[in-house]
Amino acid sequence: MIGNRGTSNVHGTTDNHGTTDNHGPAGHPLRGNGRARTALLLSGATLASAVLTGGTTAQAAPAPASGARAAVPVLTWTPCVQPGGPPGQECAQLTVPVDYRAPHGPTMQLAVSRILSTSPGERRGTLVVVPGGPGNSGVQRLTQKAPALQAQLGGAYDLVAFDPRGVGGSSKAACGIDEKDRRVDKLRSWPGAGGDISENVARSRRIAEACARNGGAAVRSLSSLNQARDLDRFRQALGEQKVSVWSNSYGSYVTVIYAERFGHRTDRVVLDSSGDPDHRRVARRWLANAGPAVEERFADFAAWASDPAREAPGQEPGLRLAERPEEVRSLVVALAERLERQPKERTDTEGIALDGAILRHTLWGTLYNDNSFPVLARLIRDARDPAAVVAIPGDVKKPLSDQDAAVFMGVICNDVTWPGSVAGYERRVAADRARYPLTGGLPANIAPCAFWQNPEREKPVRITGEGPANILMIQARRDPATPHSGALAMQRALGDRARLVTVERGGHGVYLGIRNPCGDAAVTKFLLTGERPERDISCGV
Repeated sequence: MIGNRGTSNVHGTTDNHGTTDNHGPAGHPLRGNGRARTALLLSGATLASAVLTGGTTAQAAPAPASGARAAVPVLTWTPCVQPGGPPGQECAQLTVPVDYRAPHGPTMQLAVSRILSTSPGERRGTLVVVPGGPGNSGVQRLTQKAPALQAQLGGAYDLVAFDPRGVGGSSKAACGIDEKDRRVDKLRSWPGAGGDISENVARSRRIAEACARNGGAAVRSLSSLNQARDLDRFRQALGEQKVSVWSNSYGSYVTVIYAERFGHRTDRVVLDSSGDPDHRRVARRWLANAGPAVEERFADFAAWASDPAREAPGQEPGLRLAERPEEVRSLVVALAERLERQPKERTDTEGIALDGAILRHTLWGTLYNDNSFPVLARLIRDARDPAAVVAIPGDVKKPLSDQDAAVFMGVICNDVTWPGSVAGYERRVAADRARYPLTGGLPANIAPCAFWQNPEREKPVRITGEGPANILMIQARRDPATPHSGALAMQRALGDRARLVTVERGGHGVYLGIRNPCGDAAVTKFLLTGERPERDISCGV
């Protein structure tokens, strides 16, 4: 999660960096329900702008004539039904400025998608699906979640989404990061044996230098604030006065920035699995919260992995790791520390040994959903067996693409300034490892952001209670990625603008994710009727 703020614009008509909130001149043709069927032609200045197509870099554009203004962007929709998605899905390309402070300068293309309501008589608006990340695809999430949304909401909404800058079908942004530095367990700065961070420091320097040398304007433009501005440009292109939003994880931070800057353009806003919006630390705060969050959530796995039911007939052998939950925790901590010192070489992937970083990386990811517990138990079982060949998790086997790595790091590094003292990180890692050994010091460790070079970085957005009271938050009590404490911080910042639904279980991504009927019903009712609970509520297991 992430943020930025210049001048607050909750009630104004333009974002202070040039994003207009109008729909163009009078007579802009709209469908009766408020959705644009056609769009105004791009101005000559915008057409003259160089376009960042997939895999290209920003090009200089001619200077616009004095007084020129950006026109409403054109969307040309074509069928693009996706595997597993519903019929009728369409895709288009949305043109956005690389730099909103120069709205007529170089541009990028964002992949956008929509699934129109099949019941025009029931339609009440447009719902934007905002993905997590940084780096997740909105188009992919729309494809995956559309059938469940349609079942819950009927024809109440057109469903839309976009791939953020650098992601999926959108214009690429790349740094030229060395392949050896692009494995996800390397991009996440897991300390080495005994908490040593020397390798993390060297890798962070290499990545930051590569992005400064090769990333250009495209990488410098990767930020949560620009993603919020892109969302509003999408709204304009759709011809909507207001949009509703369902956001998840990091996407909730983008959405709350949108609600801060463009609150008058929001209809009904759902923040699912929110993080602390501390504008002074942003992603550093999210990471700091991960230590206690993983410890709390791990109790669910420990109970599962010590349950005698794991040894019932028909169960996979060896997934009951201990007789008591506290023993599960002790053996996992000891195993991770041993693998830090002596990685297990017997794996199914040439060139990759199972070390403490991969074990902890897998642990954190599998805590997102109870259904993944067997994956973690199997890895622990095989890591402890000298004769077993360990299956390296799929997301570790191959490095991320250069584009994905650039987005992963670029957003969090552009959003806010990080401390640069290596000695400071060493002290914080040692303290964090002692307090939260399951995460091994990662939450306090150094990242490329410590050496990041972006003189164009904007001020972080401070989230406030100013704006419409149209926000519903939903949160799992034991979330390993965006803990409940962070959601409470988000709610305090929003004040009376938000109500909180707490689901009394573990997991990440609640609505239509962890299958809690009470929580799902609360969100569905809000999206259909606009009614929020009178006060914060709790939903049992």
